Amino acid sequence: MHTEETFPKAYEPAAIQDRLYREWLDQKIFHANPSSSKPSFSIVMPPPNITGVLTLGHVLNNTIQDILSRKARMEGYEVLWLPGLDHAGLATQVAVEKYLLKTKNTDPRTLSKEEFLKIVWEWKESHSKRILEQLQKLGCSADWERTRFTMDPAYSKAVARAFIKLYHKGLIYRGKRMINWCPASQTALSDEEVIPKKIDGFLFYVRYPLADQPSLFLTVATTRPETIPADSALAVHPEDQRYQQFIGKFCLRPFPKEPIPVIADTRVDPKFGTGVLKITPAHDTLDFEIGCEHHLPIRDILTADGKINCPELPALHGLDRFEARKKSIELLSSLGLLESQQPYSHVVGFSERADAVIEPRISEQWFLRYPKTKEALEVVKDKIITFFPAYWEKVYEHWIKNIKDWCISRQVWWGHPIPVWWKNGQYICQEESPGVEWQRDPDTLDTWFSSWLWAYETMDEETRKKFYPTNVLVTGPDIIFLWVARMVIAGLEFKPSLSDDIYQNIPFRKVYFTGLIRDRLGRKMSKSLGNSPDPLELIQKYGADGLRFGLLRIAPQGQDIRFEESQIEEGRNFCNKLWNACRFRIRFGSINPKARPWDYPRSSFAQDILRKLAQTSILLKEAFEAFEFNQAAIILYEFVWNEFCSKFIEATKWELTFVSKETHQGALETFDYSMSVLLRWLHPFVPFVTEELWQRMAFGHATIQLEPWPNEELQEILKKPLYDPHAASIAQAIFETVVAARNLRAQYCPNFNQKIKFLIKKDKEISHLEKTVLCGLVGATSILSIDVRPPKMPLVSTPIGELYLPLELIDFESEKKRIDKELSKLKKDQLLLEKRLTDERTLSKAPKEKIEQWKEEKKVIDLKIKRLEEQLEHISSIQTD
Repeated sequence: MHTEETFPKAYEPAAIQDRLYREWLDQKIFHANPSSSKPSFSIVMPPPNITGVLTLGHVLNNTIQDILSRKARMEGYEVLWLPGLDHAGLATQVAVEKYLLKTKNTDPRTLSKEEFLKIVWEWKESHSKRILEQLQKLGCSADWERTRFTMDPAYSKAVARAFIKLYHKGLIYRGKRMINWCPASQTALSDEEVIPKKIDGFLFYVRYPLADQPSLFLTVATTRPETIPADSALAVHPEDQRYQQFIGKFCLRPFPKEPIPVIADTRVDPKFGTGVLKITPAHDTLDFEIGCEHHLPIRDILTADGKINCPELPALHGLDRFEARKKSIELLSSLGLLESQQPYSHVVGFSERADAVIEPRISEQWFLRYPKTKEALEVVKDKIITFFPAYWEKVYEHWIKNIKDWCISRQVWWGHPIPVWWKNGQYICQEESPGVEWQRDPDTLDTWFSSWLWAYETMDEETRKKFYPTNVLVTGPDIIFLWVARMVIAGLEFKPSLSDDIYQNIPFRKVYFTGLIRDRLGRKMSKSLGNSPDPLELIQKYGADGLRFGLLRIAPQGQDIRFEESQIEEGRNFCNKLWNACRFRIRFGSINPKARPWDYPRSSFAQDILRKLAQTSILLKEAFEAFEFNQAAIILYEFVWNEFCSKFIEATKWELTFVSKETHQGALETFDYSMSVLLRWLHPFVPFVTEELWQRMAFGHATIQLEPWPNEELQEILKKPLYDPHAASIAQAIFETVVAARNLRAQYCPNFNQKIKFLIKKDKEISHLEKTVLCGLVGATSILSIDVRPPKMPLVSTPIGELYLPLELIDFESEKKRIDKELSKLKKDQLLLEKRLTDERTLSKAPKEKIEQWKEEKKVIDLKIKRLEEQLEHISSIQTD
């Protein structure tokens, strides 16, 4: 047990965190025991990619998982929080290629596959270690002994067997189809890996002369003139009267010059451009569909890296696609076939990883026809799986109902090899090679084809029997299709429980979707913008608890988060407030870890805090049940800062130091009981400071992590004879009176160091202790009771009566000068803001966020001016009277 002298004056997390975390690891508290008789609670960590360091998004996600895990341990569950890392095939390959070019001046294309993969495995080892260390610095209580990697040997075998099983069921097939192609990474991508972005470009109006009447032409509007050499036809809507006479005729393709037919198809939009569509089957998904139905030739003029492949057109051949676009415009102009060009904003697909414009491309790939989609829809619709927030169910439903076959093959080296073997154009699907003359399929599997098995293939049979299905998945809504929906389908298809019970095969029972963290201007965080802070630097500056609590308080369910570092500083300040509250208690001797305040006489202030403690338990329970984690953090912050420290402790200082021997022990017991509850409530949110205080204060012999979660015990407080509601209401009335009295003296006597006296015409009787506390909290030498209302004296109505400030204490002239000076400054600021908000030139240049900030500032200033003018008017009326 520490004394005040040995208890540091401030919480210094750097001196505590590493020591405590080593203790936790040594005690194996995080390790899950599948043989335990306790009820189970399990979460699988969404595995971070081995591409780099953790972000604030990872911090938020893993903090929520840690809160759920720590709370469950305290509630008596056997907890498995299973950590791991994702190989992230394409993303990691891109990252390593950039690393080699930037730091080693090595072109990855000069390396053999074996040489490149050796470097990637080295990358994996160094980055894995760094990521896991970062998670531990954050305080994550995961079962590190069970850390998994998506390319562990056992996991890789499971991925291969899943492929083989689906292939032999006829669900995986090889086909030549239009796919999304990334020219930068030179691989196929699924629809979910393509990010739509709005870009500003041009719509080019190009003339196609009629083959038999070159003086006449049809005009086509296109954004991609570089694909003209691949045009196979022009198409119009069959009911578009403007072009009926042209259907069946031929037009001349501008280059290479060749006649192409004019066809009719209902999929043409007559309202787009001129209503004439150029059909380029090899380079557009809709055009491919139309081309197949009309048996049009398919001509692919783009190489895998996005260059023009058209030897008969030397002017474009070999050019990059975007350079070819510029050259095409020059060619069309020289031929007199460019009618016009107009600015045009439209949506274009970008590769999620390489951030390159996607090319629709015909390619032979491996595809999966999704199984169990009907059942996957039903388990969410029937609330067998619950989403938080619930509105994501509609998004999930829309995707499942419009699901397309999944392109699962990738043209990258880093990833799970496809278990298919080729010989003389024939192939066999099996794990092992059929013989030396057989060659393995050169492609690898989409990363998500391994990740969709994560919820159960990370567990051995014994662990799965105890902990599957998992209780909760915490993830981002951006991967609701890429990962969440696919995990549901995998669980239903592969039946990890070895039964047909749908309840036992779903991967999780609840899904919590976090919001996206943005900067204070609402921009997405990125290294290029310089607005993405390093979590480790924040931990070093404010402590892991400060980062966790500060971030969580501003993260409402389902909403994006506006991040400012000051909020993390508030998290650190909160931890320090808690620290100082315990340090205050130490000066009055040892705590009682089994405190029973109801066994001792208690003041109204002790009664009040016990009542509020019980009420807070109800609010916390509701917040946790609704997965409102930020609301739970706000509830705890408000209770600790405002109710416990600013009210109860401040009142108790007077009670313990100056006044009452009768309620002295009751006050200490109330403090000890309340702090025991608070530390346990706060532990899942701020594990380090609560553990350190639990041990320093000697609340228990062991760690706080396995102490019982306060719940039902608190409701007993509200039952008589443990609780006096009348006494609690008196305390509340006194605290409200303190606020009113402070406002009154701030208005007329702002120097709080000046000792003053108040007069009171009481409506309620208060005890000597309560009056002494009231005097202390408002900085008064005395509060004298009166029976008659005095004239011409500033007053305020309070719950215990009318409170008066004697006139002789007020220097009216000095006060008027102070108000006039403050008004002058405020009116200058008001005028400046009015000029900004009425100046059209300023408003046209200023960002929207800045204009809103100015408006808010003006509202605050207007209100301050109004209050000061009212105060000045009130002083003048008192002087006149």
